[in-house]
Amino acid sequence: MREWEWNLLEDKGSLDHVEIAGVVVKIGHRVRLCPRDGGDILDIALRGQVATIEGIEEDYEGSQHVCVVLDDDPGRDLGMMRQPGHCFFFRAAELEPIEESSSAETEQQTSNTAADKPRILVAGIGNIFLGDDGFGGEVARRLAHRNLPAEARVIDFGVRGLDLAYAFQDGYETIILIDAFPHGQRPGTVSVVKPDTNAIDATPGNFVEPHSMNPMNVLRMAKSMNGSLNRVLLVGCEPATLGGDAGCMGLSEPVENAVDHAVSTTAALIKRILDGETI
Repeated sequence: MREWEWNLLEDKGSLDHVEIAGVVVKIGHRVRLCPRDGGDILDIALRGQVATIEGIEEDYEGSQHVCVVLDDDPGRDLGMMRQPGHCFFFRAAELEPIEESSSAETEQQTSNTAADKPRILVAGIGNIFLGDDGFGGEVARRLAHRNLPAEARVIDFGVRGLDLAYAFQDGYETIILIDAFPHGQRPGTVSVVKPDTNAIDATPGNFVEPHSMNPMNVLRMAKSMNGSLNRVLLVGCEPATLGGDAGCMGLSEPVENAVDHAVSTTAALIKRILDGETI
């Protein structure tokens, strides 16, 4: 799965299928990621995510490696070109097949594509290595497992500020940011805020570092790129700790306890928006 496993595939052979738990899956099939216990931090971040199989390889020792691209990765086109950071290798035992739709269902889904085009982007943002800054990613992860309307799309952007800035170009009517939000409240307090996008300074500049996330800088860059700022909402949580210079993983108790409340709050916002309410 890890990018350093590329060097294991120097003498690889390509396969057209692999068997997972008795199910034959092929390139283009979708799977859920189930990394083995005891893996690294990337395993933890990817666990439970849905991905598409891009390739199946066999190394010189006969071990099979499945190359996948995350369905919710804004840079998934780069993953299909095997660009590091956008595709990952897993062993078959670390994947769970997702049942494919029948032909009739597929045709129906295709005919509904235009109607089901996402109108709302829910963007989890934050650094999981900085304590409660991982709040947005955890809320996004749990939201991704809920049965949300087809008009809403959930993506955990982590610290990929540039990817989020480009997502503002995709024509969403509403973008809901999920993030730690220090504003002097009791730790664990969940708030819904509507930033004043008209007051955002879009003077050209180096707004976004590729591997960092400052929401206001992302909004500035998106505005400078003529991105859609029609309606931007923030579901924020007051942090107890942001990890300090040394960094730390895991949410504090009050923020962990607030995650489900934030999930419910975001789901309710989505419903209100789709029902045409003014927010």
